Amino acid sequence: MFRLWTLYAKMDLLWITRDVKSFFAWGFSDSLMNVSSIFGLLLLAERFAGIGVWSKAQVAFMLGYAVINRGLLEVFFSYNIAFISRRIGRGQLDHVLIQPQPIWVTFVTEGFSPIFGSTTLLPGIPLLIWGAMHSSIHISIAWLFFFFLNQIASLIISLSFQFVWGSLAFWAPRAAEEINSSTMVMLRTLQSYPLEGMGRALTFSLMTILPIGFMGWYPCRALLGIEKSPTAVWVTPLASSVALALMLFVFGKGMQHYGRAGSQRYTSQGHRS
Repeated sequence: MFRLWTLYAKMDLLWITRDVKSFFAWGFSDSLMNVSSIFGLLLLAERFAGIGVWSKAQVAFMLGYAVINRGLLEVFFSYNIAFISRRIGRGQLDHVLIQPQPIWVTFVTEGFSPIFGSTTLLPGIPLLIWGAMHSSIHISIAWLFFFFLNQIASLIISLSFQFVWGSLAFWAPRAAEEINSSTMVMLRTLQSYPLEGMGRALTFSLMTILPIGFMGWYPCRALLGIEKSPTAVWVTPLASSVALALMLFVFGKGMQHYGRAGSQRYTSQGHRS
């Protein structure tokens, strides 16, 4: 796996740096877009000295956490791994199945793009550090352990959500080919907002049906001490286990159907319909 990560990192670097003009245009535009996407909530927190029970520093911490989560998704699962409906709907899953390695190894390594994903990941780091420094939290080895554990759990929930919806492409390849584009927009648009004051029913929906609460809001409540329960830091990892089990079940059912029906996007001559 480390050899494959190294190989794909080199390919990612060669693709990004294929010419100077493209490199700087890509770096500037993506950095500007990612920084701009978080300024709205920051300005709102500055104007009202926080949002609800969240101070300005705590809002910055939550934004940094959410941006890092989004960046990790792009670093490790680019090239349509996180948009798995495209690979399934376009018949590209066959390209994965013929490789002489387990399918999970391909999914874990093939989308590794540390250069491409860095423009999303890096803006979140100073936000997270500044928010942590100006919040009343005690940084310890245990706290750092729970931070990384929750960050990994949030990543698993994000990816599982994409795979569950993307599995629809097994049964409806044409109709569901781009379904992950819509589900990703929902995740990226809403994951940075605190959910206080939304009512129990809506909050429950935003932590189950659309689990954005686990991608920033709830784990940050636990890490910042807003959620007083001592077991709060374990809730997101537990939710990620449930999400992973659901994803394996749904994707496994899709693979069984794919094994019987095959790709519907290729003709007998090999052309995609």
